[in-house]
Amino acid sequence: MRNRFRPPPLGASRPTLLPGVSRRTLLHGAAGSAALLAAGGALAACGTKGAQQTEAGCVSEDLSGTEKTLAFSNWPQYLDVDEADESKRPTLDAFQTKSGIQVTYTEDINDNNEFFGKVQNQLAACQSTGRDIIVLTDWMAARVIRLGWVQKLDKAKLPNVEKNLLASLRGRSFDPNNEYALPWQSGLSGLAYNGSVTKEIRTVDELLTRPDLKGKVTALSEMRDTMGLLLQSNGHDPAKFTDAQFDDALAKLQKAVDSGQIRRFTGNDYAPDLAKGDVAACIGWSGDVIQLSAENDKIQFVAPDSGVMLFSDNMEVPNKATHKGNAEALIDYYYDPAVAAQVAAYVNYICPVEGAQAEMEKIDPELAANPLIFPDAALLAKAKVFMALTDAQERAYEGKFQQVIGA
Repeated sequence: MRNRFRPPPLGASRPTLLPGVSRRTLLHGAAGSAALLAAGGALAACGTKGAQQTEAGCVSEDLSGTEKTLAFSNWPQYLDVDEADESKRPTLDAFQTKSGIQVTYTEDINDNNEFFGKVQNQLAACQSTGRDIIVLTDWMAARVIRLGWVQKLDKAKLPNVEKNLLASLRGRSFDPNNEYALPWQSGLSGLAYNGSVTKEIRTVDELLTRPDLKGKVTALSEMRDTMGLLLQSNGHDPAKFTDAQFDDALAKLQKAVDSGQIRRFTGNDYAPDLAKGDVAACIGWSGDVIQLSAENDKIQFVAPDSGVMLFSDNMEVPNKATHKGNAEALIDYYYDPAVAAQVAAYVNYICPVEGAQAEMEKIDPELAANPLIFPDAALLAKAKVFMALTDAQERAYEGKFQQVIGA
């Protein structure tokens, strides 16, 4: 998803947010065009013989009963760290002590498409990737499920998940029974503005048309976030829309580009510009705004009445992973509310675990009250997960979107 910026120890002042490479968006510019072409090639390959797998045709052996090990691949700075000794990861260390399972934790996922390129040949050929847990953003998680490249989880071994997974993250279109992908952390895409340089903004239409914002607006180069918000602003459901509805929303975006309203399309590198006031308002991610608002409380995240987009990075067990039982033990451990609160206190994303907010109050009451970490029912009711796309839809929609944003 997007790059994480490490917060300081609780109680300490937070540093100014620094620019980084987005992990939710396709690379843009010349590199972005190459990434898009590579993604298109990978998608085309998805339809070739041998790429698609089935549970019966690609059987995985679980050695968890005799091998107390686990290989876990995640995004950088996405797990709590002991600030006094950064070699220590308190919740992970506690899991290893409690379970006797030794975890090799690797921060080797920096971009969804890049990581897909690393593992696609092995998974397409029903071979091991050397990983027991991988963490992928919704749309990529949906792709590997569609390809049959991940193992079905045993719900009997996931009592904490069954009890504590947030209702808003159950029954998603790409995994309706919650048996292949479970959220590690989640976030919101909405509007943000810097009240030091502009008045409050409440709607997507304001962002795209208000004269005083002309040339001072950015939008995200991640198609699902920007187009999801525009679909909602037109009264359409981003979880279930038609080609015509997508085209209507895209026309609205094109008009804002042509008029000069939108300054540029960004990954999370909009954040420093928003902090400085060079960007007055934007489409942005909740995690960025939490950190920016700690330095300047006039920087605000806005959930438009038309709705916000909800995204997750999801834990999945790839085919041929030989420690599925150990992986399920770790996944369930992180759905313990007390453990989930420790992680949320560090990463500042939406915690997907019911009951973690009460535990967070014991750690940091201010964070426990933050609606961008623990959204209330009213906010979650306005949140949508972008529709799962077929390979053909993904190519078509991304192609149209890239043309409009000039990537």
